[in-house]
Amino acid sequence: MTWGDLSAVLRARGLLTSAPISSSADREVTAIAYDSRRVERGNVFVALKGLQADGTAFARHAIERGAVAIVSEKPAPGDVTVAWVTVGDARLALAVLAAAYYRNPAAEMQVVGITGTNGKTTTSYLVASIFEAAGIRCGLLGTVGYRIGQLTREAARTTPEAPEVQALLREMADSGCGACAMEVSSHALAQRRVDDLPFAAGIFTNLTRDHLDFHADMETYFQAKRRLFEMLPPGAPSLINLDDPRGQALVELGKRPVTFAISRSADISPGPLSYSLEGLSFDIRTPRGTLHITSALVGRPNVYNILAAVSAATALGLSFDAIERGVRSLEGVPGRFQVVSSAKDEVTVVVDYAHTDDALRNLLETARPLARGRLITVFGCGGDRDRTKRPLMGAVAGRLSDLILITSDNPRSEDPQRIIDEIRRGITPDTVRDSSQRCLTNVDRRSAISKAVELARPGDLVLIAGKGHEKYQVIGNQTLPFDDVAVAREALARRRSNSGVC
Repeated sequence: MTWGDLSAVLRARGLLTSAPISSSADREVTAIAYDSRRVERGNVFVALKGLQADGTAFARHAIERGAVAIVSEKPAPGDVTVAWVTVGDARLALAVLAAAYYRNPAAEMQVVGITGTNGKTTTSYLVASIFEAAGIRCGLLGTVGYRIGQLTREAARTTPEAPEVQALLREMADSGCGACAMEVSSHALAQRRVDDLPFAAGIFTNLTRDHLDFHADMETYFQAKRRLFEMLPPGAPSLINLDDPRGQALVELGKRPVTFAISRSADISPGPLSYSLEGLSFDIRTPRGTLHITSALVGRPNVYNILAAVSAATALGLSFDAIERGVRSLEGVPGRFQVVSSAKDEVTVVVDYAHTDDALRNLLETARPLARGRLITVFGCGGDRDRTKRPLMGAVAGRLSDLILITSDNPRSEDPQRIIDEIRRGITPDTVRDSSQRCLTNVDRRSAISKAVELARPGDLVLIAGKGHEKYQVIGNQTLPFDDVAVAREALARRRSNSGVC
């Protein structure tokens, strides 16, 4: 594809605010780039405005590295020797160029976009499992990783920048995927990373407090999520959790809404629910009839995730047999209520990604009826992120746990002890479960997990929250190997050894 082909796309979409400076129309384009440090010969460089700098300042560097064209919101300096076009919105231009360069792969498959604060990852795994059960190869793009056929890559971001999104979708299409389940973050929506992508359906899971270090307030956060449903093509269904207070506002957009709920009347709803560590079994009533669901997933939050996935599959016309088999065949999701203890252990240990006060509340409320003894919670909060949720998470843990161990998450550039102190402020006499409750602190996460397993009595349930599937810990400017699952299993092995159980 040439620069002339791509600039014609920008012109046809009305994105150009000036005629090109110089001409490279016949130059072959080798990639769409937005980081001047990674530009290679033949790339088109799109200069994005960042929080700290404007990418236009690095245009000369991109040209030196071989860029054949520059796309910027600012006009070119007088001595530019390559094509330079100005646009009103560089992020939109990046998305449009990326989609065109990779030949619009989403048009060749059914891409289901999933947004919301909690539940995106599990819902995406469920959607993918249902498509696979229907005989449709399904890619995955989200927090845990990017799956293309049998290959899974580690995810740097839940939703990467537009060129990476489109490149991954192209790989999926070329490898025979007929569908993709994509987690769509609020950052991605606010920054137009998925613009110009024709979603086949959009799912709204819920909206609770998170990412307020990036979004100004909850209304701005919701408006970012709302963009997914404003972008849906005509006829694409919106699958909306009507139990969430923000759900009705999305229904009123009128983009073929299909609602699901547990507590309210909705298009798709479950029959009587019962919970155990062995999983879930319930009926789901839909406009097309009733399904019977059995799942290894645990707890009420996963009922919502299953409802969301089933709503999408039903709206997209997948068979009931495929839906039931797809839900049943998903044994679990990495770091999402992942039981890491075994039948040999006299205590239950669960690892979960819960890192907001609402997610932690859902986790603890799920675990409470499943614990034969005490509920022990190990958690922390990430550094350089929304500080306002720290005491809120402390209050939730205090209200719903019997024993708390506050530790480090990813402290990043912050003092981990200060983060712990801010969490502790939420644990007051008014917020604790009872006066005998104990709250311990330990900056070292490995030691805190080991201590929790050591202190557990037979029948206790230990929850390790916050990092889930992550295999690293960010301390200062270092990213160190760390896996809650592995650390917990090591602690359980020591406990069995000390008690003489092999």
